[in-house]
Amino acid sequence: MPHTIVLVDDDRNILASLSMTLEQEGFSVRTYTDGESALQGLLAKPADLAVLDIKMPRMDGMELLQRLRTRTAMPVIFLTSKDEEVDELMGLRLGADDYITKPFSQRLVLERIRALLRRNDTNRAEAAGQPAGGVITRGDLTLDETKHACLWKGKQIQLTVTEFLLVKALALRPGMVKNRDQLIDAAYGENIYVDDRTIDSHVKRVRKKFRDVDDDFQQIETLYGIGYRYKEA
Repeated sequence: MPHTIVLVDDDRNILASLSMTLEQEGFSVRTYTDGESALQGLLAKPADLAVLDIKMPRMDGMELLQRLRTRTAMPVIFLTSKDEEVDELMGLRLGADDYITKPFSQRLVLERIRALLRRNDTNRAEAAGQPAGGVITRGDLTLDETKHACLWKGKQIQLTVTEFLLVKALALRPGMVKNRDQLIDAAYGENIYVDDRTIDSHVKRVRKKFRDVDDDFQQIETLYGIGYRYKEA
């Protein structure tokens, strides 16, 4: 059975183009143009993953996510035209799994959907008693690849899929410098164009999330003009 993806956005052009791309990749797709109808549809007929716009009529994405989280742990990706950290943090606190800013590459959305579905399928397999995948440990850092879970000194760090892949790329080779192109490939995949400043913004947010639980976090170092590296404690 194909995975079912729900798209919720008041921009019908986005719904049409993204649903076509997903259907061509073998997904079953349902679309809604406002949060209220999406909530009714999802409660009546669950899906495997939802992609939600934040700014929508009748019920915005934040409220829709909040209501969904009382009923389901279904993976959710936010789409928004606002690149504001407050929106991202609020969304993650409510239970969003990833956050993509418009305009976006459809290939990027597709890869994020696949990554979250893999994580969700792995979690279900573990709950059924099947063996877990690999865990990466670097000093006080623990990364569970199968769950995209991150712990620092035993405390949970809420990372998006992109942020998790950046931390993983750095932590796999402590002390080795990764330039921005290498980090773009690790987080977004090859042949996807992302501005270098996007990586800098992600690293800034990752550091803030770690420092929210540990003021002394200094493990991700900047080498100006070169890139970043992970310093194992």
